[in-house]
Amino acid sequence: MAFLHGILVALITPFTDDKTKIDQGRLKSHIDHLISAGVHGLVPGGSTGEFTTMSVAERKELTELCVKFAAGRVPVVAGTGSTSTAEAVELASHAAQAGAAALMVVPPFYDPVNLEQLTELMAEIHGASKLPIVYYNIPSASGLTLSPAEIAGLSKVGVKYLKDTSGNAPAFTELVFGLSDQITAFNGWDSLTFYGLAAGCSGGVWGAANLIPDLAVELWDAISVKGDLKRGRELWTKAWPICKFLESHNYAAAVKTGVELTGQSTGGLRKPFALLSPELQAELKQLMKNAGVKTI
Repeated sequence: MAFLHGILVALITPFTDDKTKIDQGRLKSHIDHLISAGVHGLVPGGSTGEFTTMSVAERKELTELCVKFAAGRVPVVAGTGSTSTAEAVELASHAAQAGAAALMVVPPFYDPVNLEQLTELMAEIHGASKLPIVYYNIPSASGLTLSPAEIAGLSKVGVKYLKDTSGNAPAFTELVFGLSDQITAFNGWDSLTFYGLAAGCSGGVWGAANLIPDLAVELWDAISVKGDLKRGRELWTKAWPICKFLESHNYAAAVKTGVELTGQSTGGLRKPFALLSPELQAELKQLMKNAGVKTI
């Protein structure tokens, strides 16, 4: 099995109530809760972690804190993508020094790069950090759509893993079955989690696991460890409505709202974003209750 596997949590970033700083106590408590539920890794500093609202110094601090609080129990995959190569390399080098196990790199967003530029970027990041790279494939944000073969070809420049948030199941299938000798594919599209695990992918980078960690791990165990599709379907019947809801709204806001509904304070989101409205909170709370998740 690949070094990275299973349920990797696309981690929220808890803030202080005034949102001026990362709340270390809340972060540690959340990480301990997730690890006690049995998750297999942490992926801080991604979309769910609101990295676009954080300074470079804060992103470095977040990586350091996650490595410290994980304390070797699970690997930390640090989100280090940026719109500039210099910043991406700086963050990657720091993550390596801080003890991250791997990097998750989203391509520069706003202005899409081409394949040649992306390959050069990944080569520079890998050269500076010497860490394996998880390529964050999210065409809706990066504007870059690559073929499965082009994604797998990035393995030549240190990209050993893929977080696929394209929603393109046929392309993902090709990566799982046809190109697994070059790259290890993880599902990153919530409502395709059951399909991805049943298809035999190595796991998922999953934001919903912040609020349903026990259910997420149970789903992994049923399908990927025990091969029990019947039990997997029963669990997915509970999880899918939550996944569908999260994908239907601002994702980071929906996930943090869900965590709040479990009784864990998150500090909310930094502006311009905010927790979901009371009406939507009530809808999510009911879905969580239906899934057997304890809520406040």
